[in-house]
Order: sequence, then structure tokens, then C-alpha cells
Amino acid sequence: MAGGSVGPTGVPQERAAQYKGRVTFYVIIACLVAATGGSLFGYDVGISGGVTSMDEFLEKFFSTVYKSKGQTEENNYCKYNNQGLAAFTSSLYLAALISSLVASPVTRKHGRRASIICGGVSFLIGATLNAAAINLIMLLFGRIMLGVGIGFGNQGVPLYLSEMAPANVRGALNMLFQLATTTGIFTANMVNFGTAKIHPWGWRLSLGLAAAPALIMTIGGLLLPETPNSLVERGMKQKGREVLEKIRGTKDVDAEFEDIVDASKLANAIEHPFRNILKKRNRPELVMAIFMPTFQIMTGINSILFYAPVLFQSMGFKRNASLYSSALTGAVLVSSTVVSMAFVDRMGRRVLLISGGIQMILCQVIAAVILGLKFGKDKELSSGYSILVVITICIFVAAFGWSWGPLGWTVPSEIFPLEIRSAGQSITVAVNMFFTFIIAQCFLSMLCAFKFGIFLFFAGWITIMTIFVYVFLPETKGVPLEEMVYLWQKHWFWKRIVFECHEEDGAMKESE
Repeated sequence: MAGGSVGPTGVPQERAAQYKGRVTFYVIIACLVAATGGSLFGYDVGISGGVTSMDEFLEKFFSTVYKSKGQTEENNYCKYNNQGLAAFTSSLYLAALISSLVASPVTRKHGRRASIICGGVSFLIGATLNAAAINLIMLLFGRIMLGVGIGFGNQGVPLYLSEMAPANVRGALNMLFQLATTTGIFTANMVNFGTAKIHPWGWRLSLGLAAAPALIMTIGGLLLPETPNSLVERGMKQKGREVLEKIRGTKDVDAEFEDIVDASKLANAIEHPFRNILKKRNRPELVMAIFMPTFQIMTGINSILFYAPVLFQSMGFKRNASLYSSALTGAVLVSSTVVSMAFVDRMGRRVLLISGGIQMILCQVIAAVILGLKFGKDKELSSGYSILVVITICIFVAAFGWSWGPLGWTVPSEIFPLEIRSAGQSITVAVNMFFTFIIAQCFLSMLCAFKFGIFLFFAGWITIMTIFVYVFLPETKGVPLEEMVYLWQKHWFWKRIVFECHEEDGAMKESE
């Protein structure tokens, strides 16, 4: 047993310095699986908005929307207001929400590879159904299967990646998953730009190409080894050690293997992690698990990414121009995520979240003012103002890409103590998918009802979340996972709740 001080989770903290190994071939392949897993979600986000702006797609499945596009007297903001069209987008995220809850016990009992394979196969089926759809029911069922794939993929792939990666590169690889998501969005936008010129089946090609990353993810899941953590957790210690030696490229893995064994014992000792996370001493982490993903969606970014081509067409852009503009926002999102990867461990989480929030507020207000003054039922934006709106939206997307985009996932994933980490991450994913579904279902109606005020609506939420971070979120930069609990004990607000809980626990022990 390696020596060292004991952290709050009971795991000796000095073992990490004794870890041996290198980045091996298996770790590189794990990165590929993570990239394809992230790109599934990103590709769908990007592809949906482009497809729903293609005339052939609308004419076949949403004829009412297609006819309203040609009615110049129609309110420009309401051209695409159709609940069926909204359901096409949002049905995926409701399916992802439900399937992520199902995927959690599958991942725990049958391994990370099982969820990866299930996710890849489900997404492959969904892509095939969408590409071959002959009616709305078939189309929506395909979307549901895509959602099942995303639910399983988001559950299994990040966990597989974090457990396979060496400790010294784990943080960068976590950001890589987000980078893969943004790359998937950009790729989808470029695919839409090309397939929009293919008549009349370009939309089928856009939807069907989602099968490519799904196939890579499925094959990767079949060929890759299970993680040592999962094997040990399921009682296969010897096999777990063999895999650990293989992926680290050395026989000297005693320190890391002992940590895996100890962590597995601690995790298995908690019979009801979801019940445990509701205890008062875990109140700060629970609040962050709920509010961080909620605020991430309430920035309005998903509305822009889902419906960018639709949004730009509503503003008077032509079809190719709107697709080109949405491709531009995808490229901006990728590059800004790279910026976040470079600076997150230098500047800290709070600085990026707060400065990004301020930048997004300004962009939303500027867009609202321009649309309020220069765009409406009887007028369309001039070319100059249209370009200004696109620039404003790109700056907004850039701010999201280096702040709330990656950090909305990173912060919740690093604040939980070991015994509630799985439950906390499940809550984070479920909340994210729930609000993604709500916004996707409601955005077109909100755009029609609020008009330019939709930007002010999201600006109000961004103001609230920026203040929330400034007041309630401590800086987590450079803090080891095992010591994260001390942040709440030092925080001006949370220490009252945490210390009060410790006092209650102490009193109970004394009475016993």
C-alpha cells in the first residue's frame, strides 16, 4: 500500500506521483472514440437546423411551413412556427434524457463499452431511418433512435475516456470531447451547405451521413478493451490489472491499480448515491449540478445552433446565404473552444464564465436593438444590417465557445466527491437534456411571439447566471478532486450550510 496523506474521500493522495506509464496506442484509439462520440451530438445539432430550412424537406414533411415561406404578408418571425417542425428537433433530446437514465445502470453493471456500442448502433439505426423516411412517423422514430444513441454515448464515452487516459492528460482530453462536439456542428453546417445544392434528395444525404461517425463509434466500442476501473468494479481484478498494464505500457502500475481498487470499494459502499446527494452536506454540489446545465442552455445558444439557417432566413437571408452564415458560426464555435482549452487552466473558470457572460449579454442586446428598429412584418434587413447581425451572433457564439460551452460541463464534472460523482453527473446530463428539449420545442413559437424580444429574453437569463457565478461559484482551477470539498468550507455563503451540517453530524455522533 502506497503511503501518503488521506483526502476527504479516504484515498491516499500521494500515489499519483508514483503513477507510471505513457500515452499508448490504446489511449489514442480511446481519443478517437471520444471524438466520434462527441461528434454524434454535434453533428445532429448542426444538421437539424440546415435540413429544416431546405425546401424539399419542408414540402415533403411540413407543407404548411413550406407554403408560409412564400407569403410575404406573413410575420417574418413566424414563418417557421410549427409544432411538428419543433417536435422534429426536440424529440431527440427527450429520448436522450430518458435513455441517459437507462444507460447509467447499463454502464455500471455491464461496462463502459456496452453503452458505447449501444449508442453507436442506436445512432446508426436512427440515421438510416431518417435518410430513408417516407412519412413523418418514420422521420420522428428515426430522431428518437438518434436520441437513444446520444443518451448512451454521452453516458459511456466520457467515462470511458476519463478512465483510460493517463492522469497527466485527463483534463485536456475532457475538453477534447467538447471540441469534437463543436467540430461535429461545423462539419454538419458544411455538409448542409453542399447538400442544399443537391435536388431533390440533398436533405436525405445530410441526415444519412450521421451514420459515418456512428459506425466508427460502434466499431471502436467492439475493438477497444474495457476500462480497468469497470473491470475491478465488477470483480475482475486480475483482468483489470492486465488491461491497465497494457494501456500504460508498463508492468509498474501498483500505485494506480491500488487507487482504482480503493476507489471502487468506496463507490460500491454507497448503496443509494442519488439519496446521498440529497443530504445537506452535498447541497452546494447539488445546486451546481442543477443550475450550471440549466444556465448553459438558457444562454440561447442551442436556439441559434439548432435554427441558425431558419433564423437567418427569417431575417431575409437567401437559402445559400443562411446556410453559409450558420457554417460561419460553427467555425467560430470550434476556434473559440480551442481558446478555452488553452486558457482555462491559466485564467481560471470564474474569469472565463463571467467575461463570457458579459460579452453574450452585449451581443444579445445589440441584436435585439437592430432587429427591433430595422426588421419586422413590413420590412427586411438591408445587406449592411444583415452582416452586422451575423457578426454580432458570431461574437456571441465565440463568447459561449470559450466560456459556458465547455465549462458548463467541466465545472460540474470536477466538483463532486467520489461517493456522489456518478449521481451528480447523471443529474447534470438529465437537466441539460431536459432544458435542451424545452427550448428546442418552444423556440419557434417564442420567436413568433417575442419577435426581437427573444434576444432580450436570453440576455436576461445570461445576466442572472453571470451574477450567480460571481456570487456562488468558487474558483476550482488547480484544486485536486479530493480537496474540492474544502472550497465550500471556505466560501462565504456555502460554509454556513456545510459547517452547520458538520455540527449536526458531530452532535449525532456524540449522542450515540
